[in-house]
Amino acid sequence: MKLNRKFYSRNTIKAARDLLGCFLVRQYKGKIIKAMITETEAYRGEYDLACHASRGKTDRTEIMYGAPGHAYVYMVYGMHFMLNIVTEEKNFPAAVLIRGAEVLSENRNPKPSFRLRLDGPGKLTKFLHVDKTFNGHNMTKGKKVWLEYPKTKRKFRIIKSPRIGIDYAKHCKSWKWNFKAVNCQPNENARVD
Repeated sequence: MKLNRKFYSRNTIKAARDLLGCFLVRQYKGKIIKAMITETEAYRGEYDLACHASRGKTDRTEIMYGAPGHAYVYMVYGMHFMLNIVTEEKNFPAAVLIRGAEVLSENRNPKPSFRLRLDGPGKLTKFLHVDKTFNGHNMTKGKKVWLEYPKTKRKFRIIKSPRIGIDYAKHCKSWKWNFKAVNCQPNENARVD
């Protein structure tokens, strides 16, 4: 079942935690790729110095002030795209960065299946062919890229830690808004078909 707008229309920190174990689904060149989300980060409000909206509304951050459930995609280091999902309510800038996921891929020969760990937001978007053209994409429509609940709930531990690569964010850099799912095995729904 696809995640609807109600899922995103709530506290960003709770949404970031609850996205763990859900699937990021990409329809690309006739294939469906499902990646189980294993790491997220929350960015919330103009008071959060790590949030792009800490300097207020700009052309770049305008999407963060829009309706929840839309993608906020931007490039870092001139080469990596970052996929975020806008959360909370209109005119309050907040989003969840999808930092990591795992895909269970089947070999077409007698060898066993293998897990592909996408341990970084740039690796994730590259593998799923997500780029700047998805900025503003409505993730609740279920076209090209969307998120789904797992068919069966997986049990895992959640580790909270400070967000990554935000040393510039003064007191905000110590906030434990990075969430990782530990001992979370992809199930049969996490596949490259």
